[in-house]
Amino acid sequence: MDSSEYDDVAEPGRNSQTRQHQAYEGLRSLLLSGSIEPGTRLTEADLTRMFNVSRSTMRAVLVKLAQEGFVTSEVNRGVRTRRFSVEEALDILEARETLESALAGKAAERATEEEIDALRRILDEMADCKARGDQTAYSQCNRRFHQQVKEAAHQRTLAKAYDTLLYPLVMRQYRNLSARHPRGGSLEEHQAILMAIVTRNPEAAIAAMRHHVASARRALLLQAGESTDDQGST
Repeated sequence: MDSSEYDDVAEPGRNSQTRQHQAYEGLRSLLLSGSIEPGTRLTEADLTRMFNVSRSTMRAVLVKLAQEGFVTSEVNRGVRTRRFSVEEALDILEARETLESALAGKAAERATEEEIDALRRILDEMADCKARGDQTAYSQCNRRFHQQVKEAAHQRTLAKAYDTLLYPLVMRQYRNLSARHPRGGSLEEHQAILMAIVTRNPEAAIAAMRHHVASARRALLLQAGESTDDQGST
């Protein structure tokens, strides 16, 4: 029987919880990847097929994601991916700047040699992607670099707060598709962050990360309140 059809069939407790967790993580990752446009309607039927879970399980997943701000749920409109006002976007990006700068400072103090080597390898990949003109791979490496800095900070409270931010969704909505990618100076900014971490200079790491994140924010279409959706882009 197809999973989308057994809505009233009870799943064993532990198995149900595992499937719900997997579906939650899968859909959350999909939303954070920016591959779904803001304001897109999410149907239970499609999602249950995608993640091979029951409707009741997917319903619980969507409730949790709505509570966390990833999606919105409205009567007669259903569940849709989140859209942000300019004010909301600026608040989120300001919080990101503060939290990620602090994480970079802690990484300069606490990163292991293995973690620093991992950052070096990611930067080498980023340079190679830029030389090849592979924008998708560059973006993937960029996300890995920031994730590695967070892990190298060994500061669970800061990391937990950072993980609640929805800035990838904001970046997706307000990115400037007409601008060059990667953004000019992006690779050099990452190199400055790494250098500060390698030299164990927390103040320099904080400043380098703050400059990098602020530069990325300024490249977005926020001043005019425009977004890629307003322009009909995909």
